[in-house]
Amino acid sequence: MMLKKKLIAFGDSVMKGVYMEDVDREGKPHYVIAKNSFIDEFGRRLGCDVSNYGRFGSTVTAGQGVIDRHSKDVSNSNYVLLEYGGNDSDFDWESIATAPGENHNPRTPMMLFAKAYRGIIDRIRDYGSNPIILSLPPLCSKRYFDYFTKNMDLQRKNNVLNWLGGSFETINSWHESYNLKLFELGSSLGIPVVDITSAFLACRDYSRYLCCDGIHPNEDGQRLIADTVCDYFCEHVGMFGLTTVS
Repeated sequence: MMLKKKLIAFGDSVMKGVYMEDVDREGKPHYVIAKNSFIDEFGRRLGCDVSNYGRFGSTVTAGQGVIDRHSKDVSNSNYVLLEYGGNDSDFDWESIATAPGENHNPRTPMMLFAKAYRGIIDRIRDYGSNPIILSLPPLCSKRYFDYFTKNMDLQRKNNVLNWLGGSFETINSWHESYNLKLFELGSSLGIPVVDITSAFLACRDYSRYLCCDGIHPNEDGQRLIADTVCDYFCEHVGMFGLTTVS
C-alpha cells in the first residue's frame, strides 16, 4: 500500500501556473492558469496531496502573511515548496522611465529579501514542516523589456535602457543575483534547492519555454518544471520517502 504524502506550495505566478495566453486588441495581456500546472503534475506523478497557494504578483514579504494564514495546513504537510524572487527582483519601470536620474530600488531590496526568506523558512520549521526552495526560471531580457515598455514612447524607452547601462541583459543579471541568493540560503540553512534554472538553460533555446512577456513559463515551460521537480524528488526518494505513481 502506498504511503500518501501531503505537500503545500507558496510562491508567485510561476508557482500558481499562470501563463500568458494572448494579447487583446488593446495590447492588454490575457493571463490564464494552466489546466495542468507543474505543481498539479507533481502531485499526480508522485501520489501527493497538494495545496497550491501561489499568488500572481506575490513577493517574499507578502508570502510571510500568506504562510501564517495557512499555518494549520503547513503543520499538516510533510513538505513546503517555496518559489519567490521573480517579483522581488523587479523594478517600477514607469518610475525609472520618468526619472532615470533618481535612485531606484527593486521591489524587495536584496538584504530584505534574504531576511524575509530566512524568516519564512524559520516559520515553516516552527510549524513542524520541511521547506524546499525552487530556484527561478531565467528571463528572456529583450522580450521582457519590449513587454513592459510597449506603451512607452521612444524617449521613455531610451531612459530605461540608459538606466540599464545600455544592455537588456542587465535585467537578467539582476534577476540572477536573486536566484544565486536562493542557492546561498539553501546552503547556509541546510534547505534543499531544486535547480529549475539549469533545466531551462540546458535547452538549446530556452526562450521557447517562455511566454511573449519573457518572464512566465508557457505550458511547455510548466511541463519542463514538472519534469525537473519530479526528477529531483525521485532521485532523493530515500530522503523524502515519496513513492512515485504512473
